[in-house]
Amino acid sequence: MSVAEEFHRLYGYAPEGVWAAPGRVNLIGEYTDFNDGLVMPLALPHTAVAAVSRRGDGRLRVHSADTGQGVVQLDAGTLEPRADTGWAAYPAGVLWALREAGHAVGGADIHLASTVPTGAGLSSSAALEVVTALALNDLYGLGLSAPELAVLGQRAENAFVGVPCGVMDQMASACCTEGHALYLDTRDLSTRQVPFDLDARGLRLLVVDTRVKHALGDGAYAERRAGCEAGARALGVRTLREVEYAQLPDALRRLGDETVRSYVRHVVSDNHRVERTIALLDAGDVRAVGPVLSQGHASLRDDLRVSCPELDLVVSVATGAGALGARMTGGGFGGSAVVLVEAGAADTVTKAVTEAFAAAGYTAPRVFPAVPSKGARRVG
Repeated sequence: MSVAEEFHRLYGYAPEGVWAAPGRVNLIGEYTDFNDGLVMPLALPHTAVAAVSRRGDGRLRVHSADTGQGVVQLDAGTLEPRADTGWAAYPAGVLWALREAGHAVGGADIHLASTVPTGAGLSSSAALEVVTALALNDLYGLGLSAPELAVLGQRAENAFVGVPCGVMDQMASACCTEGHALYLDTRDLSTRQVPFDLDARGLRLLVVDTRVKHALGDGAYAERRAGCEAGARALGVRTLREVEYAQLPDALRRLGDETVRSYVRHVVSDNHRVERTIALLDAGDVRAVGPVLSQGHASLRDDLRVSCPELDLVVSVATGAGALGARMTGGGFGGSAVVLVEAGAADTVTKAVTEAFAAAGYTAPRVFPAVPSKGARRVG
């Protein structure tokens, strides 16, 4: 049954439209976006799809095909941040953020279905936020741009849901284009669509979902953000983006707290890795990106300490089986890794990782190619 048909079954009438917004995988640049840093995500073919209609009575009714729960009913005028509304906090938070920003948005009926794996570090929550924001933008004629919708989605997650994420996930879902990676400067939200046609170069970018679930709301993400902000204060800068890579050794000598020092080292060096990656892609030297990915994983594992045994196993086994490079992607503590491989070695690397997981007694991973796909759009 399509989302439009399910909407009709739930609410008794046809939706005004259907919209889709993708999950994303981040090639390079992790924990940099809330430091005004550089990132390079790409949209996945996996999407959150929403059938939506306006309501004139200020009621918000939301339903997900993926939760096994019934319709959640809320009052748009009395939405409160951090209220315990479960998964419905993501679409509800978007409605709240739009109204808080002064946009004349009333109620809505929403039915959602998503193919973005949850807990895999592939931005399933951002996809829900962006698809809701785009649908309400279209239906209420708000005229907001894709970056503006992304910022509203981020505000929903920060202020309403309570996760202090940066803006990368929402920008990727809203702004990515097919066949490209998104080079995003989160300081000013400037973007460049970078051609990323791996097939033409005989390469694959594999996503390995470890199936280890993480929850960024558990405090670990917030602790690292707070540590980065403490580092910026200690260095007398507004954000760590202001620390140039050439200045990093001196900056580290000025920091007394070892944990803060390690966080600063990661963020500044990962911004530099994004710059190296874009230079390599511009030069057409895509294979040389592999070692940069592996260096990024070492930094996430050792300095930021957000990896886990399953992610480390993916990286070590994949590179040992001939991958050009690999790293964890997303918030960490589980989730997914990206692996850059020659197309002819993709099956060999996949087999090696799957067998290593079995030998370690881990749940079998899910492995699929990352195909740079379209951002959020109306589909019906």
